[in-house]
Amino acid sequence: MFSNFPKIRPPLPKAFQDIYSAHYKLNRDGKTAATSVAQRMESWLHRQVACDVSSSQGSNKVTLELGAGTLNQLKYEPHVKCYDIVEPFDALYKSSPNLARVRNIYADISELPGDIRYDRITSVATLEHVCNLPEVIAESGLLLAEGGVFRSAVPSEGTILWTLGWKLTTGLEFKFKYGLDYGVLMRNEHVNTAKEIEEVLTYFFEDVKCKVLGLSRQISFYRHYECRKPRIDRCHEFSKRPTPQRDLSR
Repeated sequence: MFSNFPKIRPPLPKAFQDIYSAHYKLNRDGKTAATSVAQRMESWLHRQVACDVSSSQGSNKVTLELGAGTLNQLKYEPHVKCYDIVEPFDALYKSSPNLARVRNIYADISELPGDIRYDRITSVATLEHVCNLPEVIAESGLLLAEGGVFRSAVPSEGTILWTLGWKLTTGLEFKFKYGLDYGVLMRNEHVNTAKEIEEVLTYFFEDVKCKVLGLSRQISFYRHYECRKPRIDRCHEFSKRPTPQRDLSR
């Protein structure tokens, strides 16, 4: 299964490489008209992921965020006290005012100790970028505590509404600013469709719930997944970690 993984990211032409870092920072900071609109839309993603810790009752939930970027999720989770992140690009978070709230930082999920467990593992607009997605989800399943939850929000990549959305906003702005096709950058960045992401999640978790910003999965801008009850045998099958006997009974 998942013979198309790990994905191979399409090469980025030099003209795109030259402006990539500057554009990425502008995009994350929402400092252009189109990216500002996009960020307001994306607030739905952040709120969905954070809704289980929206009150002080969620303060004791130990959390790991995958692809934490600029740490912008933390402003939606002010009550969470114990917060670890996985983020390979340290330039994104090193100047963040939220950095003091982060307990541990890892560049890759494989760096986490095998005996650590989380009440919740989260990601916001991250899974569409991950080339080795089955491995990352398998590792996440093994890192969840008993009764833990994997919460992820993603764009509805691969659907007509999502495609029209970026083409008529960020895509046009990018074309006017750089004279380049934003689709080239999107194909380099978004290696997984929303359908593929859901297939991976449902393979590794018994209980997967989906909520959309739109009319349906196929007519939506974004999706939020709440995943519980990891299938531990399948997780071990894709994980590079040793198989401790105690985990098999979960």
